Amino acid sequence: MAFLFRKDRGAGLPRRDSATLTFVSLLTSLVKMFRAAGRLVTILALCCAVGLHWIALQSLAWTTMIVEYSKRAPLRAAITQTFDGAHPCSLCHAVSTGKNSEKKTDLQSPTPKIDMICAVRAIRLIPAFAPLAHAPVTFSSLEIAHSPPVPPPRSLS
Repeated sequence: MAFLFRKDRGAGLPRRDSATLTFVSLLTSLVKMFRAAGRLVTILALCCAVGLHWIALQSLAWTTMIVEYSKRAPLRAAITQTFDGAHPCSLCHAVSTGKNSEKKTDLQSPTPKIDMICAVRAIRLIPAFAPLAHAPVTFSSLEIAHSPPVPPPRSLS
């Protein structure tokens, strides 16, 4: 994207137009906003994947039940009645139904899951190194450079 520059007389340095500065600051703020929105969506997706939404709904149900029961009875009795399991509210029923339906869909997945970490691999054993025995050879560079010695002369007798 090109910036609009204008030359100021005498200064020799280009100056940015005020409209350009406004546009650049708008783009910068949009980039920051999209980055923050992306992080928020990622966090919400991770929380839903872990099941945090059911915990939040159950906490809301318990809080509502404590407030409602404490209007009719002392706080200790309201807390006891809330957590005894014999007096669930409609939101508690909805949370338990939702959790159970998620578990059923997880168990009834049509395709088997492949465990890539524990895949069976063939193990190939490499034999230990066995050095070969060669006859020792001693060549020096002097022997290679010269011709072989002449045999001693024979006597004619």
